Amino acid sequence: MRSKYAIALHALALVVALAGCASQPERGPVSNGPLQASLRVATYNTSLNDDKGELIARLRAGDANASRIAAVIQHNHPDLVLLNEFDYDAAGEAASLFQHRYLEVSQHGQAPITYPYSYTGPVNTGVPSGMDLDRNGKVGGGEDAWGFGQHPGQYGMLVLSKFPIDGQRARTFQLLKWSAMPGAKSPVDPKSGRDWYPPEVWSQLRLSSKSHWDLPVLTPLGEIHFLVSHPVPPVFDGPENRNGIRNRDEIRLWNEYISGGPAPWLCDDKGACGGLAKGATFIIAGDQNSDPYDGDSTDINQLLSNPRVRSTPLPRSEGGPLLAKQVGGGNIGQQGPDAEDTGDFGPKVGNLHLDYVLPSTDLRILRNGIFWPRPDQEGADWIDATDHHMVWYDLSR
Repeated sequence: MRSKYAIALHALALVVALAGCASQPERGPVSNGPLQASLRVATYNTSLNDDKGELIARLRAGDANASRIAAVIQHNHPDLVLLNEFDYDAAGEAASLFQHRYLEVSQHGQAPITYPYSYTGPVNTGVPSGMDLDRNGKVGGGEDAWGFGQHPGQYGMLVLSKFPIDGQRARTFQLLKWSAMPGAKSPVDPKSGRDWYPPEVWSQLRLSSKSHWDLPVLTPLGEIHFLVSHPVPPVFDGPENRNGIRNRDEIRLWNEYISGGPAPWLCDDKGACGGLAKGATFIIAGDQNSDPYDGDSTDINQLLSNPRVRSTPLPRSEGGPLLAKQVGGGNIGQQGPDAEDTGDFGPKVGNLHLDYVLPSTDLRILRNGIFWPRPDQEGADWIDATDHHMVWYDLSR
């Protein structure tokens, strides 16, 4: 006998197969053939974080940046979206305020949007480690947290969905030790030639700077594992490159997770070990802080070249190339296509491609894009609320 979960999945797929894209005409027709089920998935680094832990107060008072972020979400209307850098609080008050007072209320002339399902959870940022991780002779502060942050929950993650998220089967990897990963090595201090972290520290360090989540979502395309994370920026360290090495291994966690091989070291926060089942459908999403060509990390290429990942075509924008000319991207030696960049970081760094939606190869990419409008297009006055831009994909079977 089929489970209630399987029956619900079949019913939902049937309803959407009948309705297809007719309920979302603003996305445009997929083809001239029969209507087909599609799913819009997005990732967006919202910069809705606060050094003093005052995001809730800001949202209560009415926050201009939150309004612009909400307008971007309303305009692009994803069915499933990851919000990076959204401060976490245990009661979920910030997430509730953002949904009810911003997303469900028209912002900048956009239609309200409702997400019946959401998921958030604790992250490593701002959580004290009790150790001197930056080796400055003192214990305490953001640099000595398990992940950099001024308070627990800063730079957290929030997933919003129009379809059910199976929270009971969600897997989180907040506590996974970095040293558990095969081949992981402690960064080396080039001055002394010794490991940057003493053995007693290295053995306790957590791999994820925030967390890595595997969220099963019951979608019109079937069950999809939404694999979300936000690796540490590969900067703000020293010649030992401890953040750059951590960034590489945080990205590698997903590469190992989807490999289909045995992974007894990959143990989640409930104690279950192993990677994703062979044949499971997944979408990797998040600000990976890694550009395929430029910047301080190109380690995203390990995912882009994974045979289980559909990595092309990558999304593009019209606004990115225009700003690249203004900040002089070519003058600082950048090699990557300006149209594929997802963030703008000023004239010294330039624009970079950091944010990704990467589906498994059993999903088809109908269309994708980066919401980075030209100055004369709608939304151009919203996007300065964050230095990142929403990446969205329309997917089907």
